[in-house]
Amino acid sequence: MNSIFIRIYGGMLLVLIAVSCLALISIRMVNDVRAEDYRERMATGTFRLMADNLEPMDTAERQKALAVWSRLIGVPLELNSLDSLQLESSSWSRLIRGRVLARSKGPGNVRVYSLVDLAEEVVLTADIQRISEQLGRATLFLIADELVRHPDTEMPRWLSELRRDKGFGYPLRLTRLAEADLDTDQMRRLDEFDTVLSLGPEGNAVMMYMKIPDTQWVLSMGPVYQMQDYPTEMLLITGLLALSLSGLLIYLLVRQLEQRLMNLESAALHITRGNLDARAEVIGNDSVGSLARAFNDMARHLQSLMSIQREMIGAISHELRTPVARLRFGLEMVESAEGEDALKRYLESMDGDLTELDKLVDEILTYARLEQSAPALVLAPVDVPAVIEQVLAELAPINPQVSIEFSDRSRGRACWVDAEKRYLHRAVTNLVSNAARHAAGRVKVVTRVKGGRCQITVEDDGPGIPEAYREHIFTPFLRLDDSRTRASGGYGLGLSIVRRVVYWHDGDARVEASRDLGGAAFIIDWPLRRQ
Repeated sequence: MNSIFIRIYGGMLLVLIAVSCLALISIRMVNDVRAEDYRERMATGTFRLMADNLEPMDTAERQKALAVWSRLIGVPLELNSLDSLQLESSSWSRLIRGRVLARSKGPGNVRVYSLVDLAEEVVLTADIQRISEQLGRATLFLIADELVRHPDTEMPRWLSELRRDKGFGYPLRLTRLAEADLDTDQMRRLDEFDTVLSLGPEGNAVMMYMKIPDTQWVLSMGPVYQMQDYPTEMLLITGLLALSLSGLLIYLLVRQLEQRLMNLESAALHITRGNLDARAEVIGNDSVGSLARAFNDMARHLQSLMSIQREMIGAISHELRTPVARLRFGLEMVESAEGEDALKRYLESMDGDLTELDKLVDEILTYARLEQSAPALVLAPVDVPAVIEQVLAELAPINPQVSIEFSDRSRGRACWVDAEKRYLHRAVTNLVSNAARHAAGRVKVVTRVKGGRCQITVEDDGPGIPEAYREHIFTPFLRLDDSRTRASGGYGLGLSIVRRVVYWHDGDARVEASRDLGGAAFIIDWPLRRQ
């Protein structure tokens, strides 16, 4: 038991370590993906704007524009053929769809790609160390250069379309100079056509401003937030704390399970040591609770079997004592017999004792087979009234002083009932024989079909059975009157065999008071059809 739970706890520890390692790797991967997405959002608008402006130009114009923009941005810009870049197919697909790629080339170094002309397979590339103020200033100049081509009143609409079409990853706004939230010095710098850099409202972002030439519009970019990696140490500590609390909760739950299983193990050990009264404590309705209930049912059944076994051993010893004693007495009398007639009489008596022993052994073996395990029942359609008539014909010569009547009230439905014919014959024989032994003069057998079940009732006009003894009458070797002589016959097993036969047919056997004859009424019933 302990080794099982040691393995469980060890497995939980390994899971915690594995989950922690996976969480650390996952955090790094997520940070890498977030950084790439951030770089692409920051570069998309600027490089898409430059690439679209380069598309209608010829080679000389492109080189001139690249030289101007390189000085403006502060990084060298190049035009490369698509084949020379050696990009994977997924990157090709994204470039063709108008996406801007930002690929890390080492610590702090990012290469940006933007498709200029698909027909010529020309790509604009640049190596950027970081998102700098100069890059932001260049972006403002490029946007302003686009806006000055349109009337003053149309500029806000064109800016909105430009931001949407080029995919800028940060807000762009046009504000009237008088409405700009800037101080005097910043206003002065805007009038000098300089760019103004300031912190955002919450102090964790950057805003950039530029005045559109010959207008009262102020172009603002931002707030642009700095990309913050998920803090690995904090997330790892938080994850470890959560996993530790989960592990503690699991341990407490498993510990309860361990204690309940140890209780079950203790009950099993008590039973192996001979204490058949030991039972497991049943707690809850879960799987362990169901196991404990099943264990207790097994223990009760085992105790019952052991009790029956002890009773059978004692009863068999008692039942064998009388015929064996008579046989021993017969042997002594044979030795001293005088004449052939006396010898013959003693031998016939011994033969009767042997027959009685044979019947007793047959009854014991039959009951043992039915009690200890399920017999090999071969269920087949049986004509129940025909079986009863056969039994009555066999018993009539044995009990000529008793009138045995049979009535089939099943309207023919009892002529096709699933049963094992051999065992059914034995059960009916035992019931009718028992009734005939105790009847004053009449026995009545009736067959009925009620609620999909076949019912056989055997009634007699004997003294009946007191209500307090009606359930115990089916106990093996039980006789209600121990003073009853052997002349009444039987060994106390007949009714026990009846109940076991009916049990294995999924039926029931019981005894009531006979309303018609005043004696006992034994009733057995079982399903007409078995699945």
